[in-house]
This record gives sequence, structure tokens and C-alpha cells, in this order.
Amino acid sequence: MTLHVRRAGALDATGMAEILNEIIAIGGTTAITEPVTVSDLTEWMRGDPRSIWHVAEDDDGTILGFQWVDPHPKLGEKVAQIATFAKVGRTGLGVGSALFRATATACRAAGYAWINAEIRADNASGLTYYQSRGFEDYGRIEGYRMGNGQRVDKVLKRYDL
Repeated sequence: MTLHVRRAGALDATGMAEILNEIIAIGGTTAITEPVTVSDLTEWMRGDPRSIWHVAEDDDGTILGFQWVDPHPKLGEKVAQIATFAKVGRTGLGVGSALFRATATACRAAGYAWINAEIRADNASGLTYYQSRGFEDYGRIEGYRMGNGQRVDKVLKRYDL
């Protein structure tokens, strides 16, 4: 199988929503607690002109994962905030690595100085993923309140571009 990474567009929102909704339904790895719609994702994609979205797909055009960054609302316009999602059962195929290579390159071109990742402290695979990309711990959010009222800790990691 060959992975193809490209900029995401509105027509990719259906495949991305399917991936994200399956992850949300399983629980335990994302702070997003309610299912998302195609319209939600399309609005997020259009929400900020500095957002950058990529999809990874196989030879048949099936989306295996996606990643996006947008300016962090509190850390300034030079800091990108990242989110990464891979299709359940299709992890370990290099999807995350391929997505991050494209995202880091695009972030540099867009003038970002570093990338912020906020990972649930109980998300072992997410912590490992960002660590393996070269992200370094720089802080923690204790008792973050998610949309469903659940409280979790988050590990803050950064990747200097």
C-alpha cells in the first residue's frame, strides 16, 4: 500500500467525520466528546485562513487519517495547535508520520514558530505519537473539563519549527 498525503478539502469532510466519530464513540483518546457532522468539519476547515488540513489516503482514495493545525487562541499567531486522527485499526502504517511531515513543512511555510499539542494524559498512544515526532513536554493542564463534564489531565507538548 502506498500512502498519499495531500491538502484536505471540503469533499474530504465525510471520510474525516467517519474516522473522528468512530474514535469519539470508543472514547478515551480525544477531548471531543460529541459526534461531529460533515458541516462541523467543513466549518472548522474554513474557520481560520491560517488553518492547514491534510489527509492521508491509500491507493483507492480511502482516507486513513487526517491532521490539522490552526492558530492557538491563547498562545499567539506564531503558535499552531495540532490535532491528529487515524482510522481505527489502521494505526502503525506510517499514516501519522506522513501527515506530520506534510504538516510541519506547511507550518514553516505559513510562518508558524512552533506547534502545540495538548494530549489527554490517559492517551498513551497519543503521547507516544507526539513524542516520537520530536515533541517535548513543557507543561500540564490539571482537571481539564471536557464537553461531557468529564475531567482529564492534559500533557502539553511543543515542537519547535
